[in-house]
Amino acid sequence: MQYRPLGNTGFSVSALGFGAFKIGRNEQIKYSQSYDLPDDSTTDRLLNSVLDLGINHIDTAPAYGISEERIGQFLSHRRNEFLLSTKIGETFENGASTYDFSRVSLKSSLERSLDRLKTDVLDVVLIHSNHFEAEILNHSDAIETLQAAKQAGQIRWIGLSAKTLSGAKSALDWADVLMVEYHLQDRSHEALLVQAAQQGVGVFVKKGLASGLLSPTAAIPFVLRNPGVSNLVVGGLNLKHIQTNWQTAGATSIAPAA
Repeated sequence: MQYRPLGNTGFSVSALGFGAFKIGRNEQIKYSQSYDLPDDSTTDRLLNSVLDLGINHIDTAPAYGISEERIGQFLSHRRNEFLLSTKIGETFENGASTYDFSRVSLKSSLERSLDRLKTDVLDVVLIHSNHFEAEILNHSDAIETLQAAKQAGQIRWIGLSAKTLSGAKSALDWADVLMVEYHLQDRSHEALLVQAAQQGVGVFVKKGLASGLLSPTAAIPFVLRNPGVSNLVVGGLNLKHIQTNWQTAGATSIAPAA
């Protein structure tokens, strides 16, 4: 099943989403191997080939270096063909990440993303957590800023890219979409996936291959068999690998609900 409901949004999202980190940033990375950023022609070909495969979700963030600009540059002419998710709260400049969850900073971040991505509306915007989610969700302007931008029509759906189980659980009260880590070596969010499905909250899974440590052959089916998963976001610069992953996703059926 290559397309799935994204919670109660009414949108059908591809079982694999494309994570656009590596087209924009290669500094301060968590991957085991270093890599060069692709040139413009390679990036253009890669992004358009991803859409040609049938993948209709591209995930980016201001913290992904020049990723947003490149998506806007090479895919703005196909904007109606894919769901675009980005984030607020974290930026990456001069080789370092900074976090700012003040209203002024978050509103400026949204305006920059709209400009860089060459779009009038952002489909999904997630809070980019710094791990201190109780502070972000309860004592910052993040949720209110997202809700106001959604009301104003700048954003369709809002949510949290979580780093803690408690933060993800808390976000179920207001989020349309969550992004959580879930893979063969970390099943801590498994019960949350059930709860999210029951409440109509879409779930993007990040790091389903444990940042490249797990074989896609086993890791992709494990994630996608879970009925609470809307899709698995996987990055990469090798189109053949992406094609193989897409075929693996297409051959995976959702497990029957218990």
